[in-house]
Amino acid sequence: MKNKKILVIAAHPDDEVLGCGGTLLKHSKNNDKILLLFATDGESSRRSGSQEILYRKKQASKVARIINSQKPVFLNFPDNQLDKINMLKIAKIFAKVVDRFKPDIIYTHHYNDLNIDHRITFEATMIACRPLVESSVTEIYCFEILSSTGWRGISNLEFKPNVYVDIKDYVSKKIDLMKIYEKEIRPSPHPRSIESITARAISRGSEVSLSYAESFELVRYIR
Repeated sequence: MKNKKILVIAAHPDDEVLGCGGTLLKHSKNNDKILLLFATDGESSRRSGSQEILYRKKQASKVARIINSQKPVFLNFPDNQLDKINMLKIAKIFAKVVDRFKPDIIYTHHYNDLNIDHRITFEATMIACRPLVESSVTEIYCFEILSSTGWRGISNLEFKPNVYVDIKDYVSKKIDLMKIYEKEIRPSPHPRSIESITARAISRGSEVSLSYAESFELVRYIR
């Protein structure tokens, strides 16, 4: 099989690691081409200044280098304010990246996430990746974000994983990637603690008799 092109469309730098860090390391090992797209700066809602925003970008760029990604795309929309941006504007920018990179596989946020940026990122991704004749995208997966995806509380729309990726050989490296975003890690028992991230990988793995796994909800698969 030819090497795949993988596009991660994430709302904030660190979502790519939390949601699919182990899977991206596995894609990298397979020599797949990877591109990270970040919709917001991930900082401005905290009243962070330009230096903090720049540092967050440097962290994301370091992650990208480790997973052999191309140079990340930063759209620099304000953090936790995507609902103030015209949806069509976001989707058109996403579409330009998709048209240029021509990914086979998309990883993005879940549609029922608590975080507004996450939900809008999903919606804009689906607009940008409409299954038209000229589209390169054959697979779209939603990932889960600890401390966000499971907290919205609408049970009929909850994250329902149906695809599992064995990350036994990559879970420790995923933790190392997360440590690059040191400010985003919280002490246990917070869901975004190292202990909780590891525990989720064990829990998801146990659902399909694996030691460690990342899970996804399949949105579209064209065979």
